[in-house]
Amino acid sequence: MKRNLLILLFFTLISLTIYQSRLGLLTQQQKTVIQFISWGSKSEIEIIKPILADFEHQNPDIKVDFVHIPQNYFQKLHLLFASNLAPDVLFINNLYLPIYANAGVLEELNSRTVEQLNSFFYPKALHALSYNGKLYAIPRDVSTMVIFYNKDLFKKYSVPLPNKYWTFDDFLIIAKKLTKDISGDGKTDIWGVSFDENPLFYLPYLMSQGGGILSDDLKTVIINIPPSQKGLNFYADLRNKYHVAPTQAEAGSATMAQMFLQEQLAMQVSGRWLVPKYRTDAKFNWDVINFPAGDKGSIVPLDASGWAISKNSKHQEEAMRLINFLASKESIEKFTQSGLIVPARIDVARGKFLRSKNLPPKSEKVFIDVIKTAKPTPVSVNYNEIQDEIQEKTQYLFNKH
Repeated sequence: MKRNLLILLFFTLISLTIYQSRLGLLTQQQKTVIQFISWGSKSEIEIIKPILADFEHQNPDIKVDFVHIPQNYFQKLHLLFASNLAPDVLFINNLYLPIYANAGVLEELNSRTVEQLNSFFYPKALHALSYNGKLYAIPRDVSTMVIFYNKDLFKKYSVPLPNKYWTFDDFLIIAKKLTKDISGDGKTDIWGVSFDENPLFYLPYLMSQGGGILSDDLKTVIINIPPSQKGLNFYADLRNKYHVAPTQAEAGSATMAQMFLQEQLAMQVSGRWLVPKYRTDAKFNWDVINFPAGDKGSIVPLDASGWAISKNSKHQEEAMRLINFLASKESIEKFTQSGLIVPARIDVARGKFLRSKNLPPKSEKVFIDVIKTAKPTPVSVNYNEIQDEIQEKTQYLFNKH
């Protein structure tokens, strides 16, 4: 009798396990699966994955298939769209968004959504992720250019620290004072400022003089107008005339970030993305300050990254739920933890972002302040081709020595 009860109990447990397994499989099959792709460093992905797990927990009817593409992101994204394999949700920036918006493969966000967003996000970030006046992505971060500087070098050579009202003339004077031949062999050991031939890094010089690469209406290349040329020539002179910036040969295989860390650069023009690296690797005191003012003030390009939805997604409602979750105050705060981004949400930028006072840079607020005078980069469908052409033409100008 006892043996029969045990056998009955055994088969009952087996039947229950099979039932639960089938029930679990059915539950999984009933979930809506949405695919989400993004680029990002290892530290970014370590932030994203827990956020997605929280989203799935709060939205049990949705399963997120997350695909990380660390290299050649936009080339692979292009192939996905061309093959009708586009993800439901994609991370995108303003430099590439016009290509996809113009091709009609991104979902336009409705006007009600835009009105709600205006009270939460920097309007310039929303503008950067719009095309023909229509919003196609909700922003995660804004990207601007500032001056990183080595405070110890300023102190060592008795050079007063720059202030926010400095001009191009002040900038040049300081760069000259900090350019040093320490060994006395006629070769520069420390340069006053960085030099990079990518347009991103000299666009602030053009914009601050009233120029740029593309006109605001996106119809005209303005690199040759007098204000643009004035800014471009000033930039070239830093290397060729004043010798306060390293040539390609002098930099060798080192990047500007590596030279800054090796204390071969006193100042560097760059963006927020360098903060995590400098926090961990810099063995000296450093800080940031706004770009100096040209004829039209201190104006730097403003770029943005955010989340968009594929036009052909069969799960628009679920995709929008994911984007809203990623763009929430709680999620954006998590994205700022590593110091990598300047949040596009105003409440996070004015709150948690500015509360890491125990970590450099001391002048953290500069990244927020420069948004006021920054200008969303005018970007057309063929902007990347325009930049490539300009880089070919500026090679001679930047390497006259």
